[in-house]
Amino acid sequence: QVNLVESGGGLVQAGGSLRLSCAASGRTFRRDTMTWFRQAPGKEREFVAGIFRSNGGPYYADSVKGRFTISRDNDKNTVFLEMNSLKPEDTGVYYCAAAPTIILSSMRDYRQYNYWGQGTQVTVSS
Repeated sequence: QVNLVESGGGLVQAGGSLRLSCAASGRTFRRDTMTWFRQAPGKEREFVAGIFRSNGGPYYADSVKGRFTISRDNDKNTVFLEMNSLKPEDTGVYYCAAAPTIILSSMRDYRQYNYWGQGTQVTVSS
């Protein structure tokens, strides 16, 4: 059984930081593209950051560039999202996703991903 389990979400004040983790099990993800998406209430799921195998990239949404950092530890089958200078508009459920084969132009399309975690809530208060 393939599992992606996110952790590290919580409530933080604007300007604060959080570090999300996504632990994968059930298969090796070292060759997969690993990506973080988020979804705010009433909004569509949106791309946040993605990283190809062997740390190719990374790529970020313009709204988080310079504040968020995605990284991966292939030995531990884990991907991270370091979030700094958080803003209220960063609030949402953050999902980890994996795709064995994906091209750069499709990275931001959530429909291209095969595996998903259950999500972790991030709430940024003003």
